[in-house]
Amino acid sequence: MPYIVLGFSALIVLIDYVLKLLVINNLKNISAKTIIPGLFSLTYVENKGAAFGILSNARWIFILFTIAVIIFLIIFMFRKRPESKLLNVALILIIGGGAGNLIDRIFYGYVVDYLSISFFPPVCNFADYCVTVGAFILVIYLLFFSDYKRKDKELKDEKL
Repeated sequence: MPYIVLGFSALIVLIDYVLKLLVINNLKNISAKTIIPGLFSLTYVENKGAAFGILSNARWIFILFTIAVIIFLIIFMFRKRPESKLLNVALILIIGGGAGNLIDRIFYGYVVDYLSISFFPPVCNFADYCVTVGAFILVIYLLFFSDYKRKDKELKDEKL
């Protein structure tokens, strides 16, 4: 299963890369293109920080942190070999999205953002949404479907 997760993560990276190339080639010079007036536009942004531009110019911190998280998740995946589809989807999205933004930071020095939604102020990209949705799924998995909660409850029941 880990190889399947890595394969789908690579697909996320490829999709992210192609989208960013399209944005660079078509939006960089015009800056923005309205798709749905008042709701959605494509806006070219070179983000040198994290969400909302925080820690701008901390490129190496983000590179090292992202590499560490990806390595941790891959090691976890190969050691534990999780069978949960929900957990594997979370891993696919987090690893793929993280790697997509990591490539930008290494080669450009910034992340190419382009998705602008009126009710969500920061301009993001496909990889950002993958990491966000993956993290949300991971939290849902850990809170409601993880074996760790069941094992903890079983240990407490045994002590009674």
